[in-house]
Amino acid sequence: MSVAPRVGLFVTCLVDLFRPSVGFAAVKLLEDAGCTVEVPAAQTCCGQPAYNAGDRKDARGIAIGVLKAFEGYDYVVVPSGSCAGMIKVHFERLFSDDPVHAAAARDLAARTWELTSFLADVLKVAALPARHDGTVAYHDSCSSLREMGVRNQPRALLSQVTGLTLVEVPNGEACCGFGGTFAVKYGDISGEIVRKKADSVASTGATTLVAGDLGCLFNIAGKLKRDGSAIVVRHVAEILAGMTDDPPIGEAS
Repeated sequence: MSVAPRVGLFVTCLVDLFRPSVGFAAVKLLEDAGCTVEVPAAQTCCGQPAYNAGDRKDARGIAIGVLKAFEGYDYVVVPSGSCAGMIKVHFERLFSDDPVHAAAARDLAARTWELTSFLADVLKVAALPARHDGTVAYHDSCSSLREMGVRNQPRALLSQVTGLTLVEVPNGEACCGFGGTFAVKYGDISGEIVRKKADSVASTGATTLVAGDLGCLFNIAGKLKRDGSAIVVRHVAEILAGMTDDPPIGEAS
């Protein structure tokens, strides 16, 4: 690209409140790839919790705020398939009776990308300078895989990291059991699903598990810790950016 793309980074609530290192890693990856990155101060939650709970009124109000906050950017990049899916797939559905906001939602959807997809598919990143010595397993989150079509992109990027050996998780397309409010409403079912996921991850022999959604990572990391596993858990952006100074997810600083 001859002109630096102007990217608005949608940080996400979980990154902002619990794992800001993911946001800094995303900024580094985007700037290293030649983007101008801005983080709009007016951004809020994407509204997914309200949407999933059936609270369309609050979800619409939140969506209108996001539409305004990210006007004018060439691209909107999200280090989460879940939040990216909310913006790209579900916003327009909120405005089926409102053509003005529906049009704005379609425009924002066309500019919105999950982070690894944007790096691989749009920016064509092919030579990351990062190094990570060890065996890494990648978890496909449901939203990334099924709503955003993200599967090969993170694997292609991880293959560029020096010293990293990527292994596949058996039955890797299965949910981890988080699902936002699903884990709260159906704790027993969620617990059984994550037990199977943690067992599958452990069977790979990987020393590190990565994914692109913090909800999944928190859920799986918690189960691995309760099992006494030595597998460490990180967001994929931290590995790709070579920013792993912060303790892994679920471990004290």
